[in-house]
Amino acid sequence: MIVLPPTIRHGLRANDINRRAAVRLDKPEPDPAPVVKFFNPLGPQVWLASELAADGDVLHGLADLGFGCPETGPWSLRELAEVRLPFGLRIEIDIAFDTGVPLSVWASCARRCGSIPATEILFGRSDRPRSGPG
Repeated sequence: MIVLPPTIRHGLRANDINRRAAVRLDKPEPDPAPVVKFFNPLGPQVWLASELAADGDVLHGLADLGFGCPETGPWSLRELAEVRLPFGLRIEIDIAFDTGVPLSVWASCARRCGSIPATEILFGRSDRPRSGPG
């Protein structure tokens, strides 16, 4: 079972509520940053979620199954929790994940780079202060 900490659940729900309100009011949809990162500790699969539906199960964000073509869309938290990996491992939450980069930028860069992990490296390098030329 994957238990979302209250602050993460609140952030995901707030983003879903804001998007639905924008649609209802015929306003531009917000482009929030991902709130949580899920990953396979034994493989390349990564999911960045920015929204959680009212049902508490359907997440929306960027999914990278390791085939070189990350895609945005919905997936099930319950199904992620049901994944059984070797050695008793399961899909995990990256507690160190923190970003202010909007989901659309993550998606665009991940598609060009071929994966979310490659994009994380790119963003990590671009966020670090540079010393010397270059």
